[in-house]
Amino acid sequence: MRRLWLTFAQAVTISVAVLFVLNTLKPEWLRDAPTGTVVAVREDPSGAGTTAPVQAVSSYAGAAQRSLPAVVHIFTSKAGGSGRHPLMDDPIFRHFFGDRFDGDPGQRASGLGSGVIVSADGYILTNNHVVEAADAMEVALNDGRKFSARLVGRDPESDLAILKISSESELPAITFADETTLHVGDVVLAIGNPFGVGQTVTMGIVSALGRSQLGINTFENYIQTDAAINPGNSGGALVDSAGRLVGLNTAIYSRSGGSLGIGFAIPVSIARNVLEQIVARGEVTRGWVGVEIQDITPELAESFGLRDAKGALIAGVLRNSPADRAGIRPGDVLVAIGDQSIADPRAMLDLVAALQPGRKEHFKVRRGAEAVDLEVEIGRRPTPATAAR
Repeated sequence: MRRLWLTFAQAVTISVAVLFVLNTLKPEWLRDAPTGTVVAVREDPSGAGTTAPVQAVSSYAGAAQRSLPAVVHIFTSKAGGSGRHPLMDDPIFRHFFGDRFDGDPGQRASGLGSGVIVSADGYILTNNHVVEAADAMEVALNDGRKFSARLVGRDPESDLAILKISSESELPAITFADETTLHVGDVVLAIGNPFGVGQTVTMGIVSALGRSQLGINTFENYIQTDAAINPGNSGGALVDSAGRLVGLNTAIYSRSGGSLGIGFAIPVSIARNVLEQIVARGEVTRGWVGVEIQDITPELAESFGLRDAKGALIAGVLRNSPADRAGIRPGDVLVAIGDQSIADPRAMLDLVAALQPGRKEHFKVRRGAEAVDLEVEIGRRPTPATAAR
């Protein structure tokens, strides 16, 4: 037994010595050693877990190379002279101070953002807030080429806009991902031009899906990510580990103006729908019934004699609107549209917006202790300035 122990101790000592020599003289041999595999457990529909080896990923260079050429920088400008000082209308003031306080009518304000080429003939997706106040736009590609861009259409309620550039050759277009394949925990890359420093790639994961009620837009269904997104990234691409577009970088939660690891992107499903409508018709058409809605608090549920707080409380009905003509009244609680139940006002807003104007749909409401089924002819949602939910 003593001899066996001595043999074991000598083998360990020699192994440690060999590792020390290799680490000192040839450290790259140890760094380049295979890292092995990570074993992941995936659940099948029957509930039985199956194990499958997943190779460790050491680089996302391939995904970046596939998507970088399709992400562009957008430079905007608008007339923004400082304006005429009101005292310049006083002749005595002008006598003593001359014209030194006159605004410069030639001065222009400039802006910066990002965009994504979505077709080889030059259609570009970006955020509405990047281009809404611009009267001139220039797009710079990753390869250095620059183009003047024109606005095809925009949708302020989803904060999306479509631009168009013309090129004699085909332009690099990004590939759209299947939105149903995105999950919390998936690796994503955010690509854009933060602070104007140039095209930049940051990495993170999908932190959450379906974020809403943030007060950013009327229609909200954001992807939340911890990939660093900063001013100038707006309108840039959020891509998966294969370089496919999963979202459009839009907003950040920040107390300082810089990234705090909470960024929001518009899902590719919403962006694709807006893109197709604007390219086809120049605008986005949504359904509308003309009601004001609010959440049902426990206190309201008790006062209205409701069993639970599910549904959307009708707080007001616009006169001569589709809802008014159908007989919906303030105080009604909308619980379902067709065969789709309504959990809260946000669900109601999204469901009505997705309906085709002119279509008739059954609205199920609770009116006190009574259940009422009403047929409503869906109207067309007015412009944001005049729309009522």
